[in-house]
Amino acid sequence: MTTYYTREHEWIAVDGAIGTVGITAYAAEKLGDVVFVELPETGRKLAQNAEMAVVESVKAASDVYAPVSGEVVEANAALVEAPETVNADPEGAGWFCKIRLTSPGELSGLMDKAAYTAFCESL
Repeated sequence: MTTYYTREHEWIAVDGAIGTVGITAYAAEKLGDVVFVELPETGRKLAQNAEMAVVESVKAASDVYAPVSGEVVEANAALVEAPETVNADPEGAGWFCKIRLTSPGELSGLMDKAAYTAFCESL
């Protein structure tokens, strides 16, 4: 499994044709305590960089963008009842959805962990 990162602080862990998507620890920290998550519907088709989900914290509401194009095959329903999981484990159990990639070539435009870490340090 390979994980990629966006400049908008989303991550996607790719295993074959399926990518698991969430927000990074950096994003979760900046948001503060997450109190609500609106997840995409299963079957929804997403374009790269399109709004995919919404995360609300005590500080603000923020859109979450699709790192690549694809179709939602599963949403993390556990986040509806326990949105704080996004803060506790943003790059693990706090994932938002799984998508079937329709344009895997888009991954080449994303960052690896080292590039993302350097990007965050420059902010």
